[in-house]
Amino acid sequence: MTETTGPRTVRIVLVDDHPVYRDGLGVLLGSIGDFEVVGVAGDGAEALAVVDAERPDVVVMDVSMPGMDGIEATDRLRESHPEIGVLLLTMSEDDATVVHGLSAGARGYVLKGADQADISRAIRAVADGDAIFGGGIAGRVRSYFDSVRSAASDLPFPDLTPREREILDHIAAGRSNPQIATALYLSPKTVSNNISTIFAKLHVQGRSEAIVLAREAGLGHL
Repeated sequence: MTETTGPRTVRIVLVDDHPVYRDGLGVLLGSIGDFEVVGVAGDGAEALAVVDAERPDVVVMDVSMPGMDGIEATDRLRESHPEIGVLLLTMSEDDATVVHGLSAGARGYVLKGADQADISRAIRAVADGDAIFGGGIAGRVRSYFDSVRSAASDLPFPDLTPREREILDHIAAGRSNPQIATALYLSPKTVSNNISTIFAKLHVQGRSEAIVLAREAGLGHL
């Protein structure tokens, strides 16, 4: 007699800075037979530590969090644990947010207002290595990348990544590292590391030279 086995248990880490929502989602997922919530975290930095300890199959990650946000944490997880699927939690189908998340290594996203069936379907897809999109986002993402490619030749400092160019724009506006970190929901260390890379790519010795170059290129009008 052949023994049959049920679906494998999907081990999940939940990351959200709102305890009420996080706890509610944890209860919801825990009620699904083949899901096990093995850890929770309130920000990106804590998420990295919990994932290191628990090695889940899927991380359900809020995008907007203080300190290290979900996109930066996703990027870090791609480097340290590429086998773990990340599913972003977002309040809206904002194209830029979704694209940045996918570029960081997320396998998909789910809206915070989604029902249990949609959330569980998305988690299972990510656990199986698939990508998951909702609400016609695939076509919009393609359009977004097409527009980015068509505009790329017009962007100043093409060697910079979008995040580095964004930080340089804030530098050109005269903002300090802590102000940039607050405005972009990044950790001060991340801002500092990015600035070092920017200076190297621009071949400048410091902030003053970078500001001159950036303003000559039309940046700094935030």
